[in-house]
This record gives sequence, structure tokens and C-alpha cells, in this order.
Amino acid sequence: MDVIHFPSDSVPIGWTGTTVALGNFDGLHRGHLKILEKVRDRADEHGGTAVILTFEPHPPRIVRPDRAPRLLMTQRQKLQGLEEAGMDGVVVVKFSLELSQWEPETFVRNVLVNWLGVKNVCVGANFLFGRDRGGNFSLLRSLGGRYGFRAEKVEPVRYKEFVVSSTRLRRLVSEGLVDEAGALFGHHYAIEGKVVKGRGRGQQHGFPTANLDVENELLPTDGVYATTVTVDGIIKPSITNIGVRPTFESAGDRTVETHLLSEAVGDLYGQRIAVSFVQRIRGERAFSNAQSLVSQIAKDCEQAKELFGRISL
Repeated sequence: MDVIHFPSDSVPIGWTGTTVALGNFDGLHRGHLKILEKVRDRADEHGGTAVILTFEPHPPRIVRPDRAPRLLMTQRQKLQGLEEAGMDGVVVVKFSLELSQWEPETFVRNVLVNWLGVKNVCVGANFLFGRDRGGNFSLLRSLGGRYGFRAEKVEPVRYKEFVVSSTRLRRLVSEGLVDEAGALFGHHYAIEGKVVKGRGRGQQHGFPTANLDVENELLPTDGVYATTVTVDGIIKPSITNIGVRPTFESAGDRTVETHLLSEAVGDLYGQRIAVSFVQRIRGERAFSNAQSLVSQIAKDCEQAKELFGRISL
């Protein structure tokens, strides 16, 4: 999959009859995947290139930084997910204050028409673009008629009575409702990072943990979770604690510690892993002594093993 940047890169020669989807695609949830399917279908119909156009940094960080949300995915996760979804290329537009002041038509003319040469453009139902978010689908369709591309709107996906959106998913994840979030994503919420050395308390008490130097911005609320660890493409059942270790410290740093249910973790040091959240088991709390904590961890492991016995990894 080609990844190019506007305005610094040239469009690859092999990109022809380009169908592009516009958006931030944070989380790559079911609504996003519906748009990606439409892009792939339209590109295949015309023998063209399926492309995603996204923005870096996330536009609210430039235009309203005090209200910018914590993102669900790292850029690395997003690009990997887009490639797995079958996209041929990704355009990363460098977002700036100057670009935020472009009128919608200026963006369409400069980026989509003159630079990218699009034939089809797909957007979600609520996509807005240009200065003060003044461009909507109706304007995009009108500009398409003027500049020679087809604009198509993809209706949102609903889960129960809710529209699937990145905003709702951020709330669910931040509240620890990771099983419900997984239903909206179409996959478990995952964080990534390298395994680093911890203080070794888990090893001392019989439950060694991999301590994750997390690259993601958004973590589930503190507590113990049934999780899976993916390393080198292999998925392993685990439990993960997020929190400050209140049994041992009154004001510790927030950490992510994962215990594999089936093997040791020593060979993970220095490796990049992904931790996917399946279900919250309990909240974090202080115990009267270490032995009480160890006894609870054993119960947590059994509860997670029972869960994994009922579901497929």
C-alpha cells in the first residue's frame, strides 16, 4: 500500500481512476469499514485505485486544541488497518492553520482535482470540510459536477439504537465498556507499545507481568480486564491491569501490566505487542495486604480463563 503526503509528495504514476474516501477514520469502526467497502467496490468497477485521504494532525488539535479528543488509534495502527481493509493507497494531508482557512472549493480544487485527479469521492453522512466546516455533501456533489468527479454519500451504521461513531467509542472505551465497544468496532479495542522492565512485584507473587510502554492516547478506565496479547501475529490469552497499584503505592504512576495465562512473559521484553480488551472483570482497588491481592488475581485469572473457554480467540 502506497502512503503519500500532501503537499510534499507526488501522486504515484500507477494511481489511475482514483476513488477516494475523505475522513479521519479514527478507530476504523463498522461505519468506517462500510465506507471502505464502497471505495473498494467503486474502484474495482472502473479498474481504478482505492485511496483514503486523512489528516495529520487531527484537525481539532489545530483549530480547537482545548477540545481535541484523545485518539483511539496510533497512525501506525490506522495505516495497518487500512491496508488490511484492502486499500491501495493513503493520502495524509498535513493539516495546518493555513489549510483550515481554505474554502471548501479551494480544498477540492487544490487537493482532489489538481493534485489527486479523483474520479469518485465517498464520504460519511456527516462529513464536513473546509473553512469553519462550511462544506457538506451537497456542496461536494455540486463541486463534483463542476470539476468532473462523482460524489457519493455512505449512510451511517447503527448498533441497536445508536449510530456507530468515533465519539461514542471514545466514551465507551474511557468508561471501560470494552465489550460493547468491541461490538461497535467490529473488533476488540487494542493498544500497542513495547514491553519494558517493571518493578518485578508480579514475578515475586507468582503472576509475572509484561509492562507496556503505551503508544496510544486513550486507555480504558482503571481496572482488570480479560485481554489478548498479539506478538508476531500470535494471539495469546491474558489479563491486564490498568491503574496505579494502590495496594503498594498511595500515588503511583498509571501503568498497564499484562499477565499471560498460558506462559511466561520474560521473552517479551523489548518486543512490540498489541493488547486487545475483551471484557472488564473488575475495578482496581487497594487490598489490605499482598496475599489478599494475590488471592484476587488468581480469581481474576480463573474468570478470564472461563471467558476464553466460551469464545474464540
